[in-house]
Amino acid sequence: MAFNLFSRPRRAFSSLSEQEVLALAISSEEDDARIYKSYAEHLRPDYPDSAKIFDDMAMVEDSHRRMLIDMHKRRFGDVIPLIRREHVRGFYERRPDWLMKSLPLDKIRDQTVTMEEQACRFYRAAAAQVSDADTRKLLGDLAMAEEAHEETAVALGEKHAPEDVRDEESLKERRQFVLTWVQPGLAGLMDGSVSTLAPIFAAAFATQDTKQTFLIGLSAAVGAGISMGFTEAAHDDGKLSGRGSPIKRGIASGVMTMVGGLGHALPYLIPEFWTATIVAIIVVFFELWAIAFIQNKYMETPFMRAAFQVVLGGGLVLADGMLIGSG
Repeated sequence: MAFNLFSRPRRAFSSLSEQEVLALAISSEEDDARIYKSYAEHLRPDYPDSAKIFDDMAMVEDSHRRMLIDMHKRRFGDVIPLIRREHVRGFYERRPDWLMKSLPLDKIRDQTVTMEEQACRFYRAAAAQVSDADTRKLLGDLAMAEEAHEETAVALGEKHAPEDVRDEESLKERRQFVLTWVQPGLAGLMDGSVSTLAPIFAAAFATQDTKQTFLIGLSAAVGAGISMGFTEAAHDDGKLSGRGSPIKRGIASGVMTMVGGLGHALPYLIPEFWTATIVAIIVVFFELWAIAFIQNKYMETPFMRAAFQVVLGGGLVLADGMLIGSG
């Protein structure tokens, strides 16, 4: 609220002069061309065929910019007013390219279509606001060009990224997702779910005090999460293994380790011991089956084999904790 009150006011689009409308169109085309070039450079190492699509889109935006500048020179001279989309109220905004780089390839392609749709709406509104016939014709032509860009993007995709290439890129993207997020997260979930079973249930049966059991479980889960997160981030920088950012992997491993441990510690917030223990055992059952499901879905481990390994191993650790605590 405070930011809205004290931020610099924006101008209404209807208040712009025809020169300012042209200047706004020029700066917008410049921004879009830079965004497409940035996408191309970001994608080029891993997705060279899709990078060519964005190279071509940047060239189209540059041609639009030159047409608009030529029109501005003929009508208003060489000095172009400094006005950008953030200066105009209600004008469409672009996501920062550094934010878009973190999105999957398909999301970036979808964003391209959205950008062209927004540009088309802008040119239609701009054409309706100007009175000069040549300028109005140019803006209308650009609106039609932006409207056709979705078909252009499809044509460019067929040219530079045919179906087999797109399938290969999608497979590579999925593989990278598995290496960076799924594998570390799964390792953390298995460690947090299984390794904390024995101390938590040993403490539960030894003390039969739900408060103390919860505190032990909480400390074990948080400690294991911190340890797993730092270990994953420190042991491999991802440059040679291709497993991606160590920070992302460390976050995935640490968070999922903590989640796995907290799953069967939280039921001990219930004051009644046996109720809490039964709920905790049920939670353990679902945790182990979730691990088996993830192994089957992302690691292509046969489900029955994954279930047998995980459930049997987890069951043995659970029984071990109960026996030690009862003794």
